[in-house]
Amino acid sequence: MSALLIIRHVSSVVPARAWVFAGLATAGVVALTTAGLHHSSVPREVMVAVAPAIGAPGGPASSRDGLHGRVVEMENRLRQNPGDVAASISLADALLRQARAGNDSRPAGRAAVVLDNALKEAPGSYDALRLLGAVDLSLHRFRDAFDVGRRARDMRPGDAWNYGVMGDALLELGDYDQAFENFDRMMQLRPGPGAYARVAYARELTGDLAGAASAMEMAYTASSSRDPEAQAWYSTQLGELELKRERTAEASRQFRRALFTFPEYPLAVVGAGKVKLAEGDAAGALALYLDQFGRTPTLDLAWRIGDRHAAAGRADQAEHYYQLAEDVAGPPTAQTEAALALFLADHDRKLDLAIDIAQRVAATRHDIATEHALAWAYYKAGRRSEAASTMTRALRTGWRDPDLLAHAAVVDAASKSALRR
Repeated sequence: MSALLIIRHVSSVVPARAWVFAGLATAGVVALTTAGLHHSSVPREVMVAVAPAIGAPGGPASSRDGLHGRVVEMENRLRQNPGDVAASISLADALLRQARAGNDSRPAGRAAVVLDNALKEAPGSYDALRLLGAVDLSLHRFRDAFDVGRRARDMRPGDAWNYGVMGDALLELGDYDQAFENFDRMMQLRPGPGAYARVAYARELTGDLAGAASAMEMAYTASSSRDPEAQAWYSTQLGELELKRERTAEASRQFRRALFTFPEYPLAVVGAGKVKLAEGDAAGALALYLDQFGRTPTLDLAWRIGDRHAAAGRADQAEHYYQLAEDVAGPPTAQTEAALALFLADHDRKLDLAIDIAQRVAATRHDIATEHALAWAYYKAGRRSEAASTMTRALRTGWRDPDLLAHAAVVDAASKSALRR
């Protein structure tokens, strides 16, 4: 993967912290920081001639109250003037931040509608177009996101944001070389929190967990204290990396930092539950998962809660949450995401459906998470040869995800056993 020159040598081009924030406002154009929900969706800068940006001097902080206030403010502006494109862009930005802050895709869906209306009002709006790429990423419309990012890049090749959008989309589609090249270009044009976080993801995907943690800490350090949502995101990502490194105490510190910065941050609550489980406190983990599930029910949480009940011998409760996991991830999500396929395969549920879902996703995406889900579904269905070849593709980047490695070991052992017969 030759595109990793800057990714591997990021420390040589890291500016002083003051430089990161220099020039954020020029000629009345303000840099906003926006966000998405998925693994690749990290804070990005978006240029908008509108009210002071979230997290910027004069703008609201990215706390829950700050985000809510910005949404209310811009909704009021649009009620008074439905053609206010600048207000639409600022509203969409705030909605995207709310989506990530709550681990809830519904605000991102609203942001898509707002931007569609803005582009109807002003078809040539570059600011609306470039933000639409982040919305598409948040809604897992990755090919659309790439196309939008490319269109915006062609309009303004010097805008680092667009390379981040295209790289994120390519990452999710499984084109890692091209994704990393776009991240390199982003780093060249504008080193900063969003670029550093992408460096971290690239390093993680290629197996360099220590390097990934170093880059993610740089993203945290470069972010503004007026942007607690972004800081909580970076801390949470650091916690997940430390869990993968089996550094439980450090992971706990990162999740606590996130929750101090942004109370009840959903992904940090889940992370804190993972720490409790790693420390042997299964009851404490379950309590945290249940508390968060009451706020935002997700497939991942229902899966985790069900597993805790199953481990404690509470089969009926486990089945209840496993069914909830299917319901939460039901159509149309089931036709576009591999997470449900992995859940079904992992629990020997509806294996034909698991294969069908994973194959549908794999027909248009070739990322390692999708191939992992498809390989595991093949294995559970007894299709061992297909499982082995698909798992080989899932391992191609060197990603050290514990579940992937555990499943790969099982598939490999089964393949070797078959050869000995």
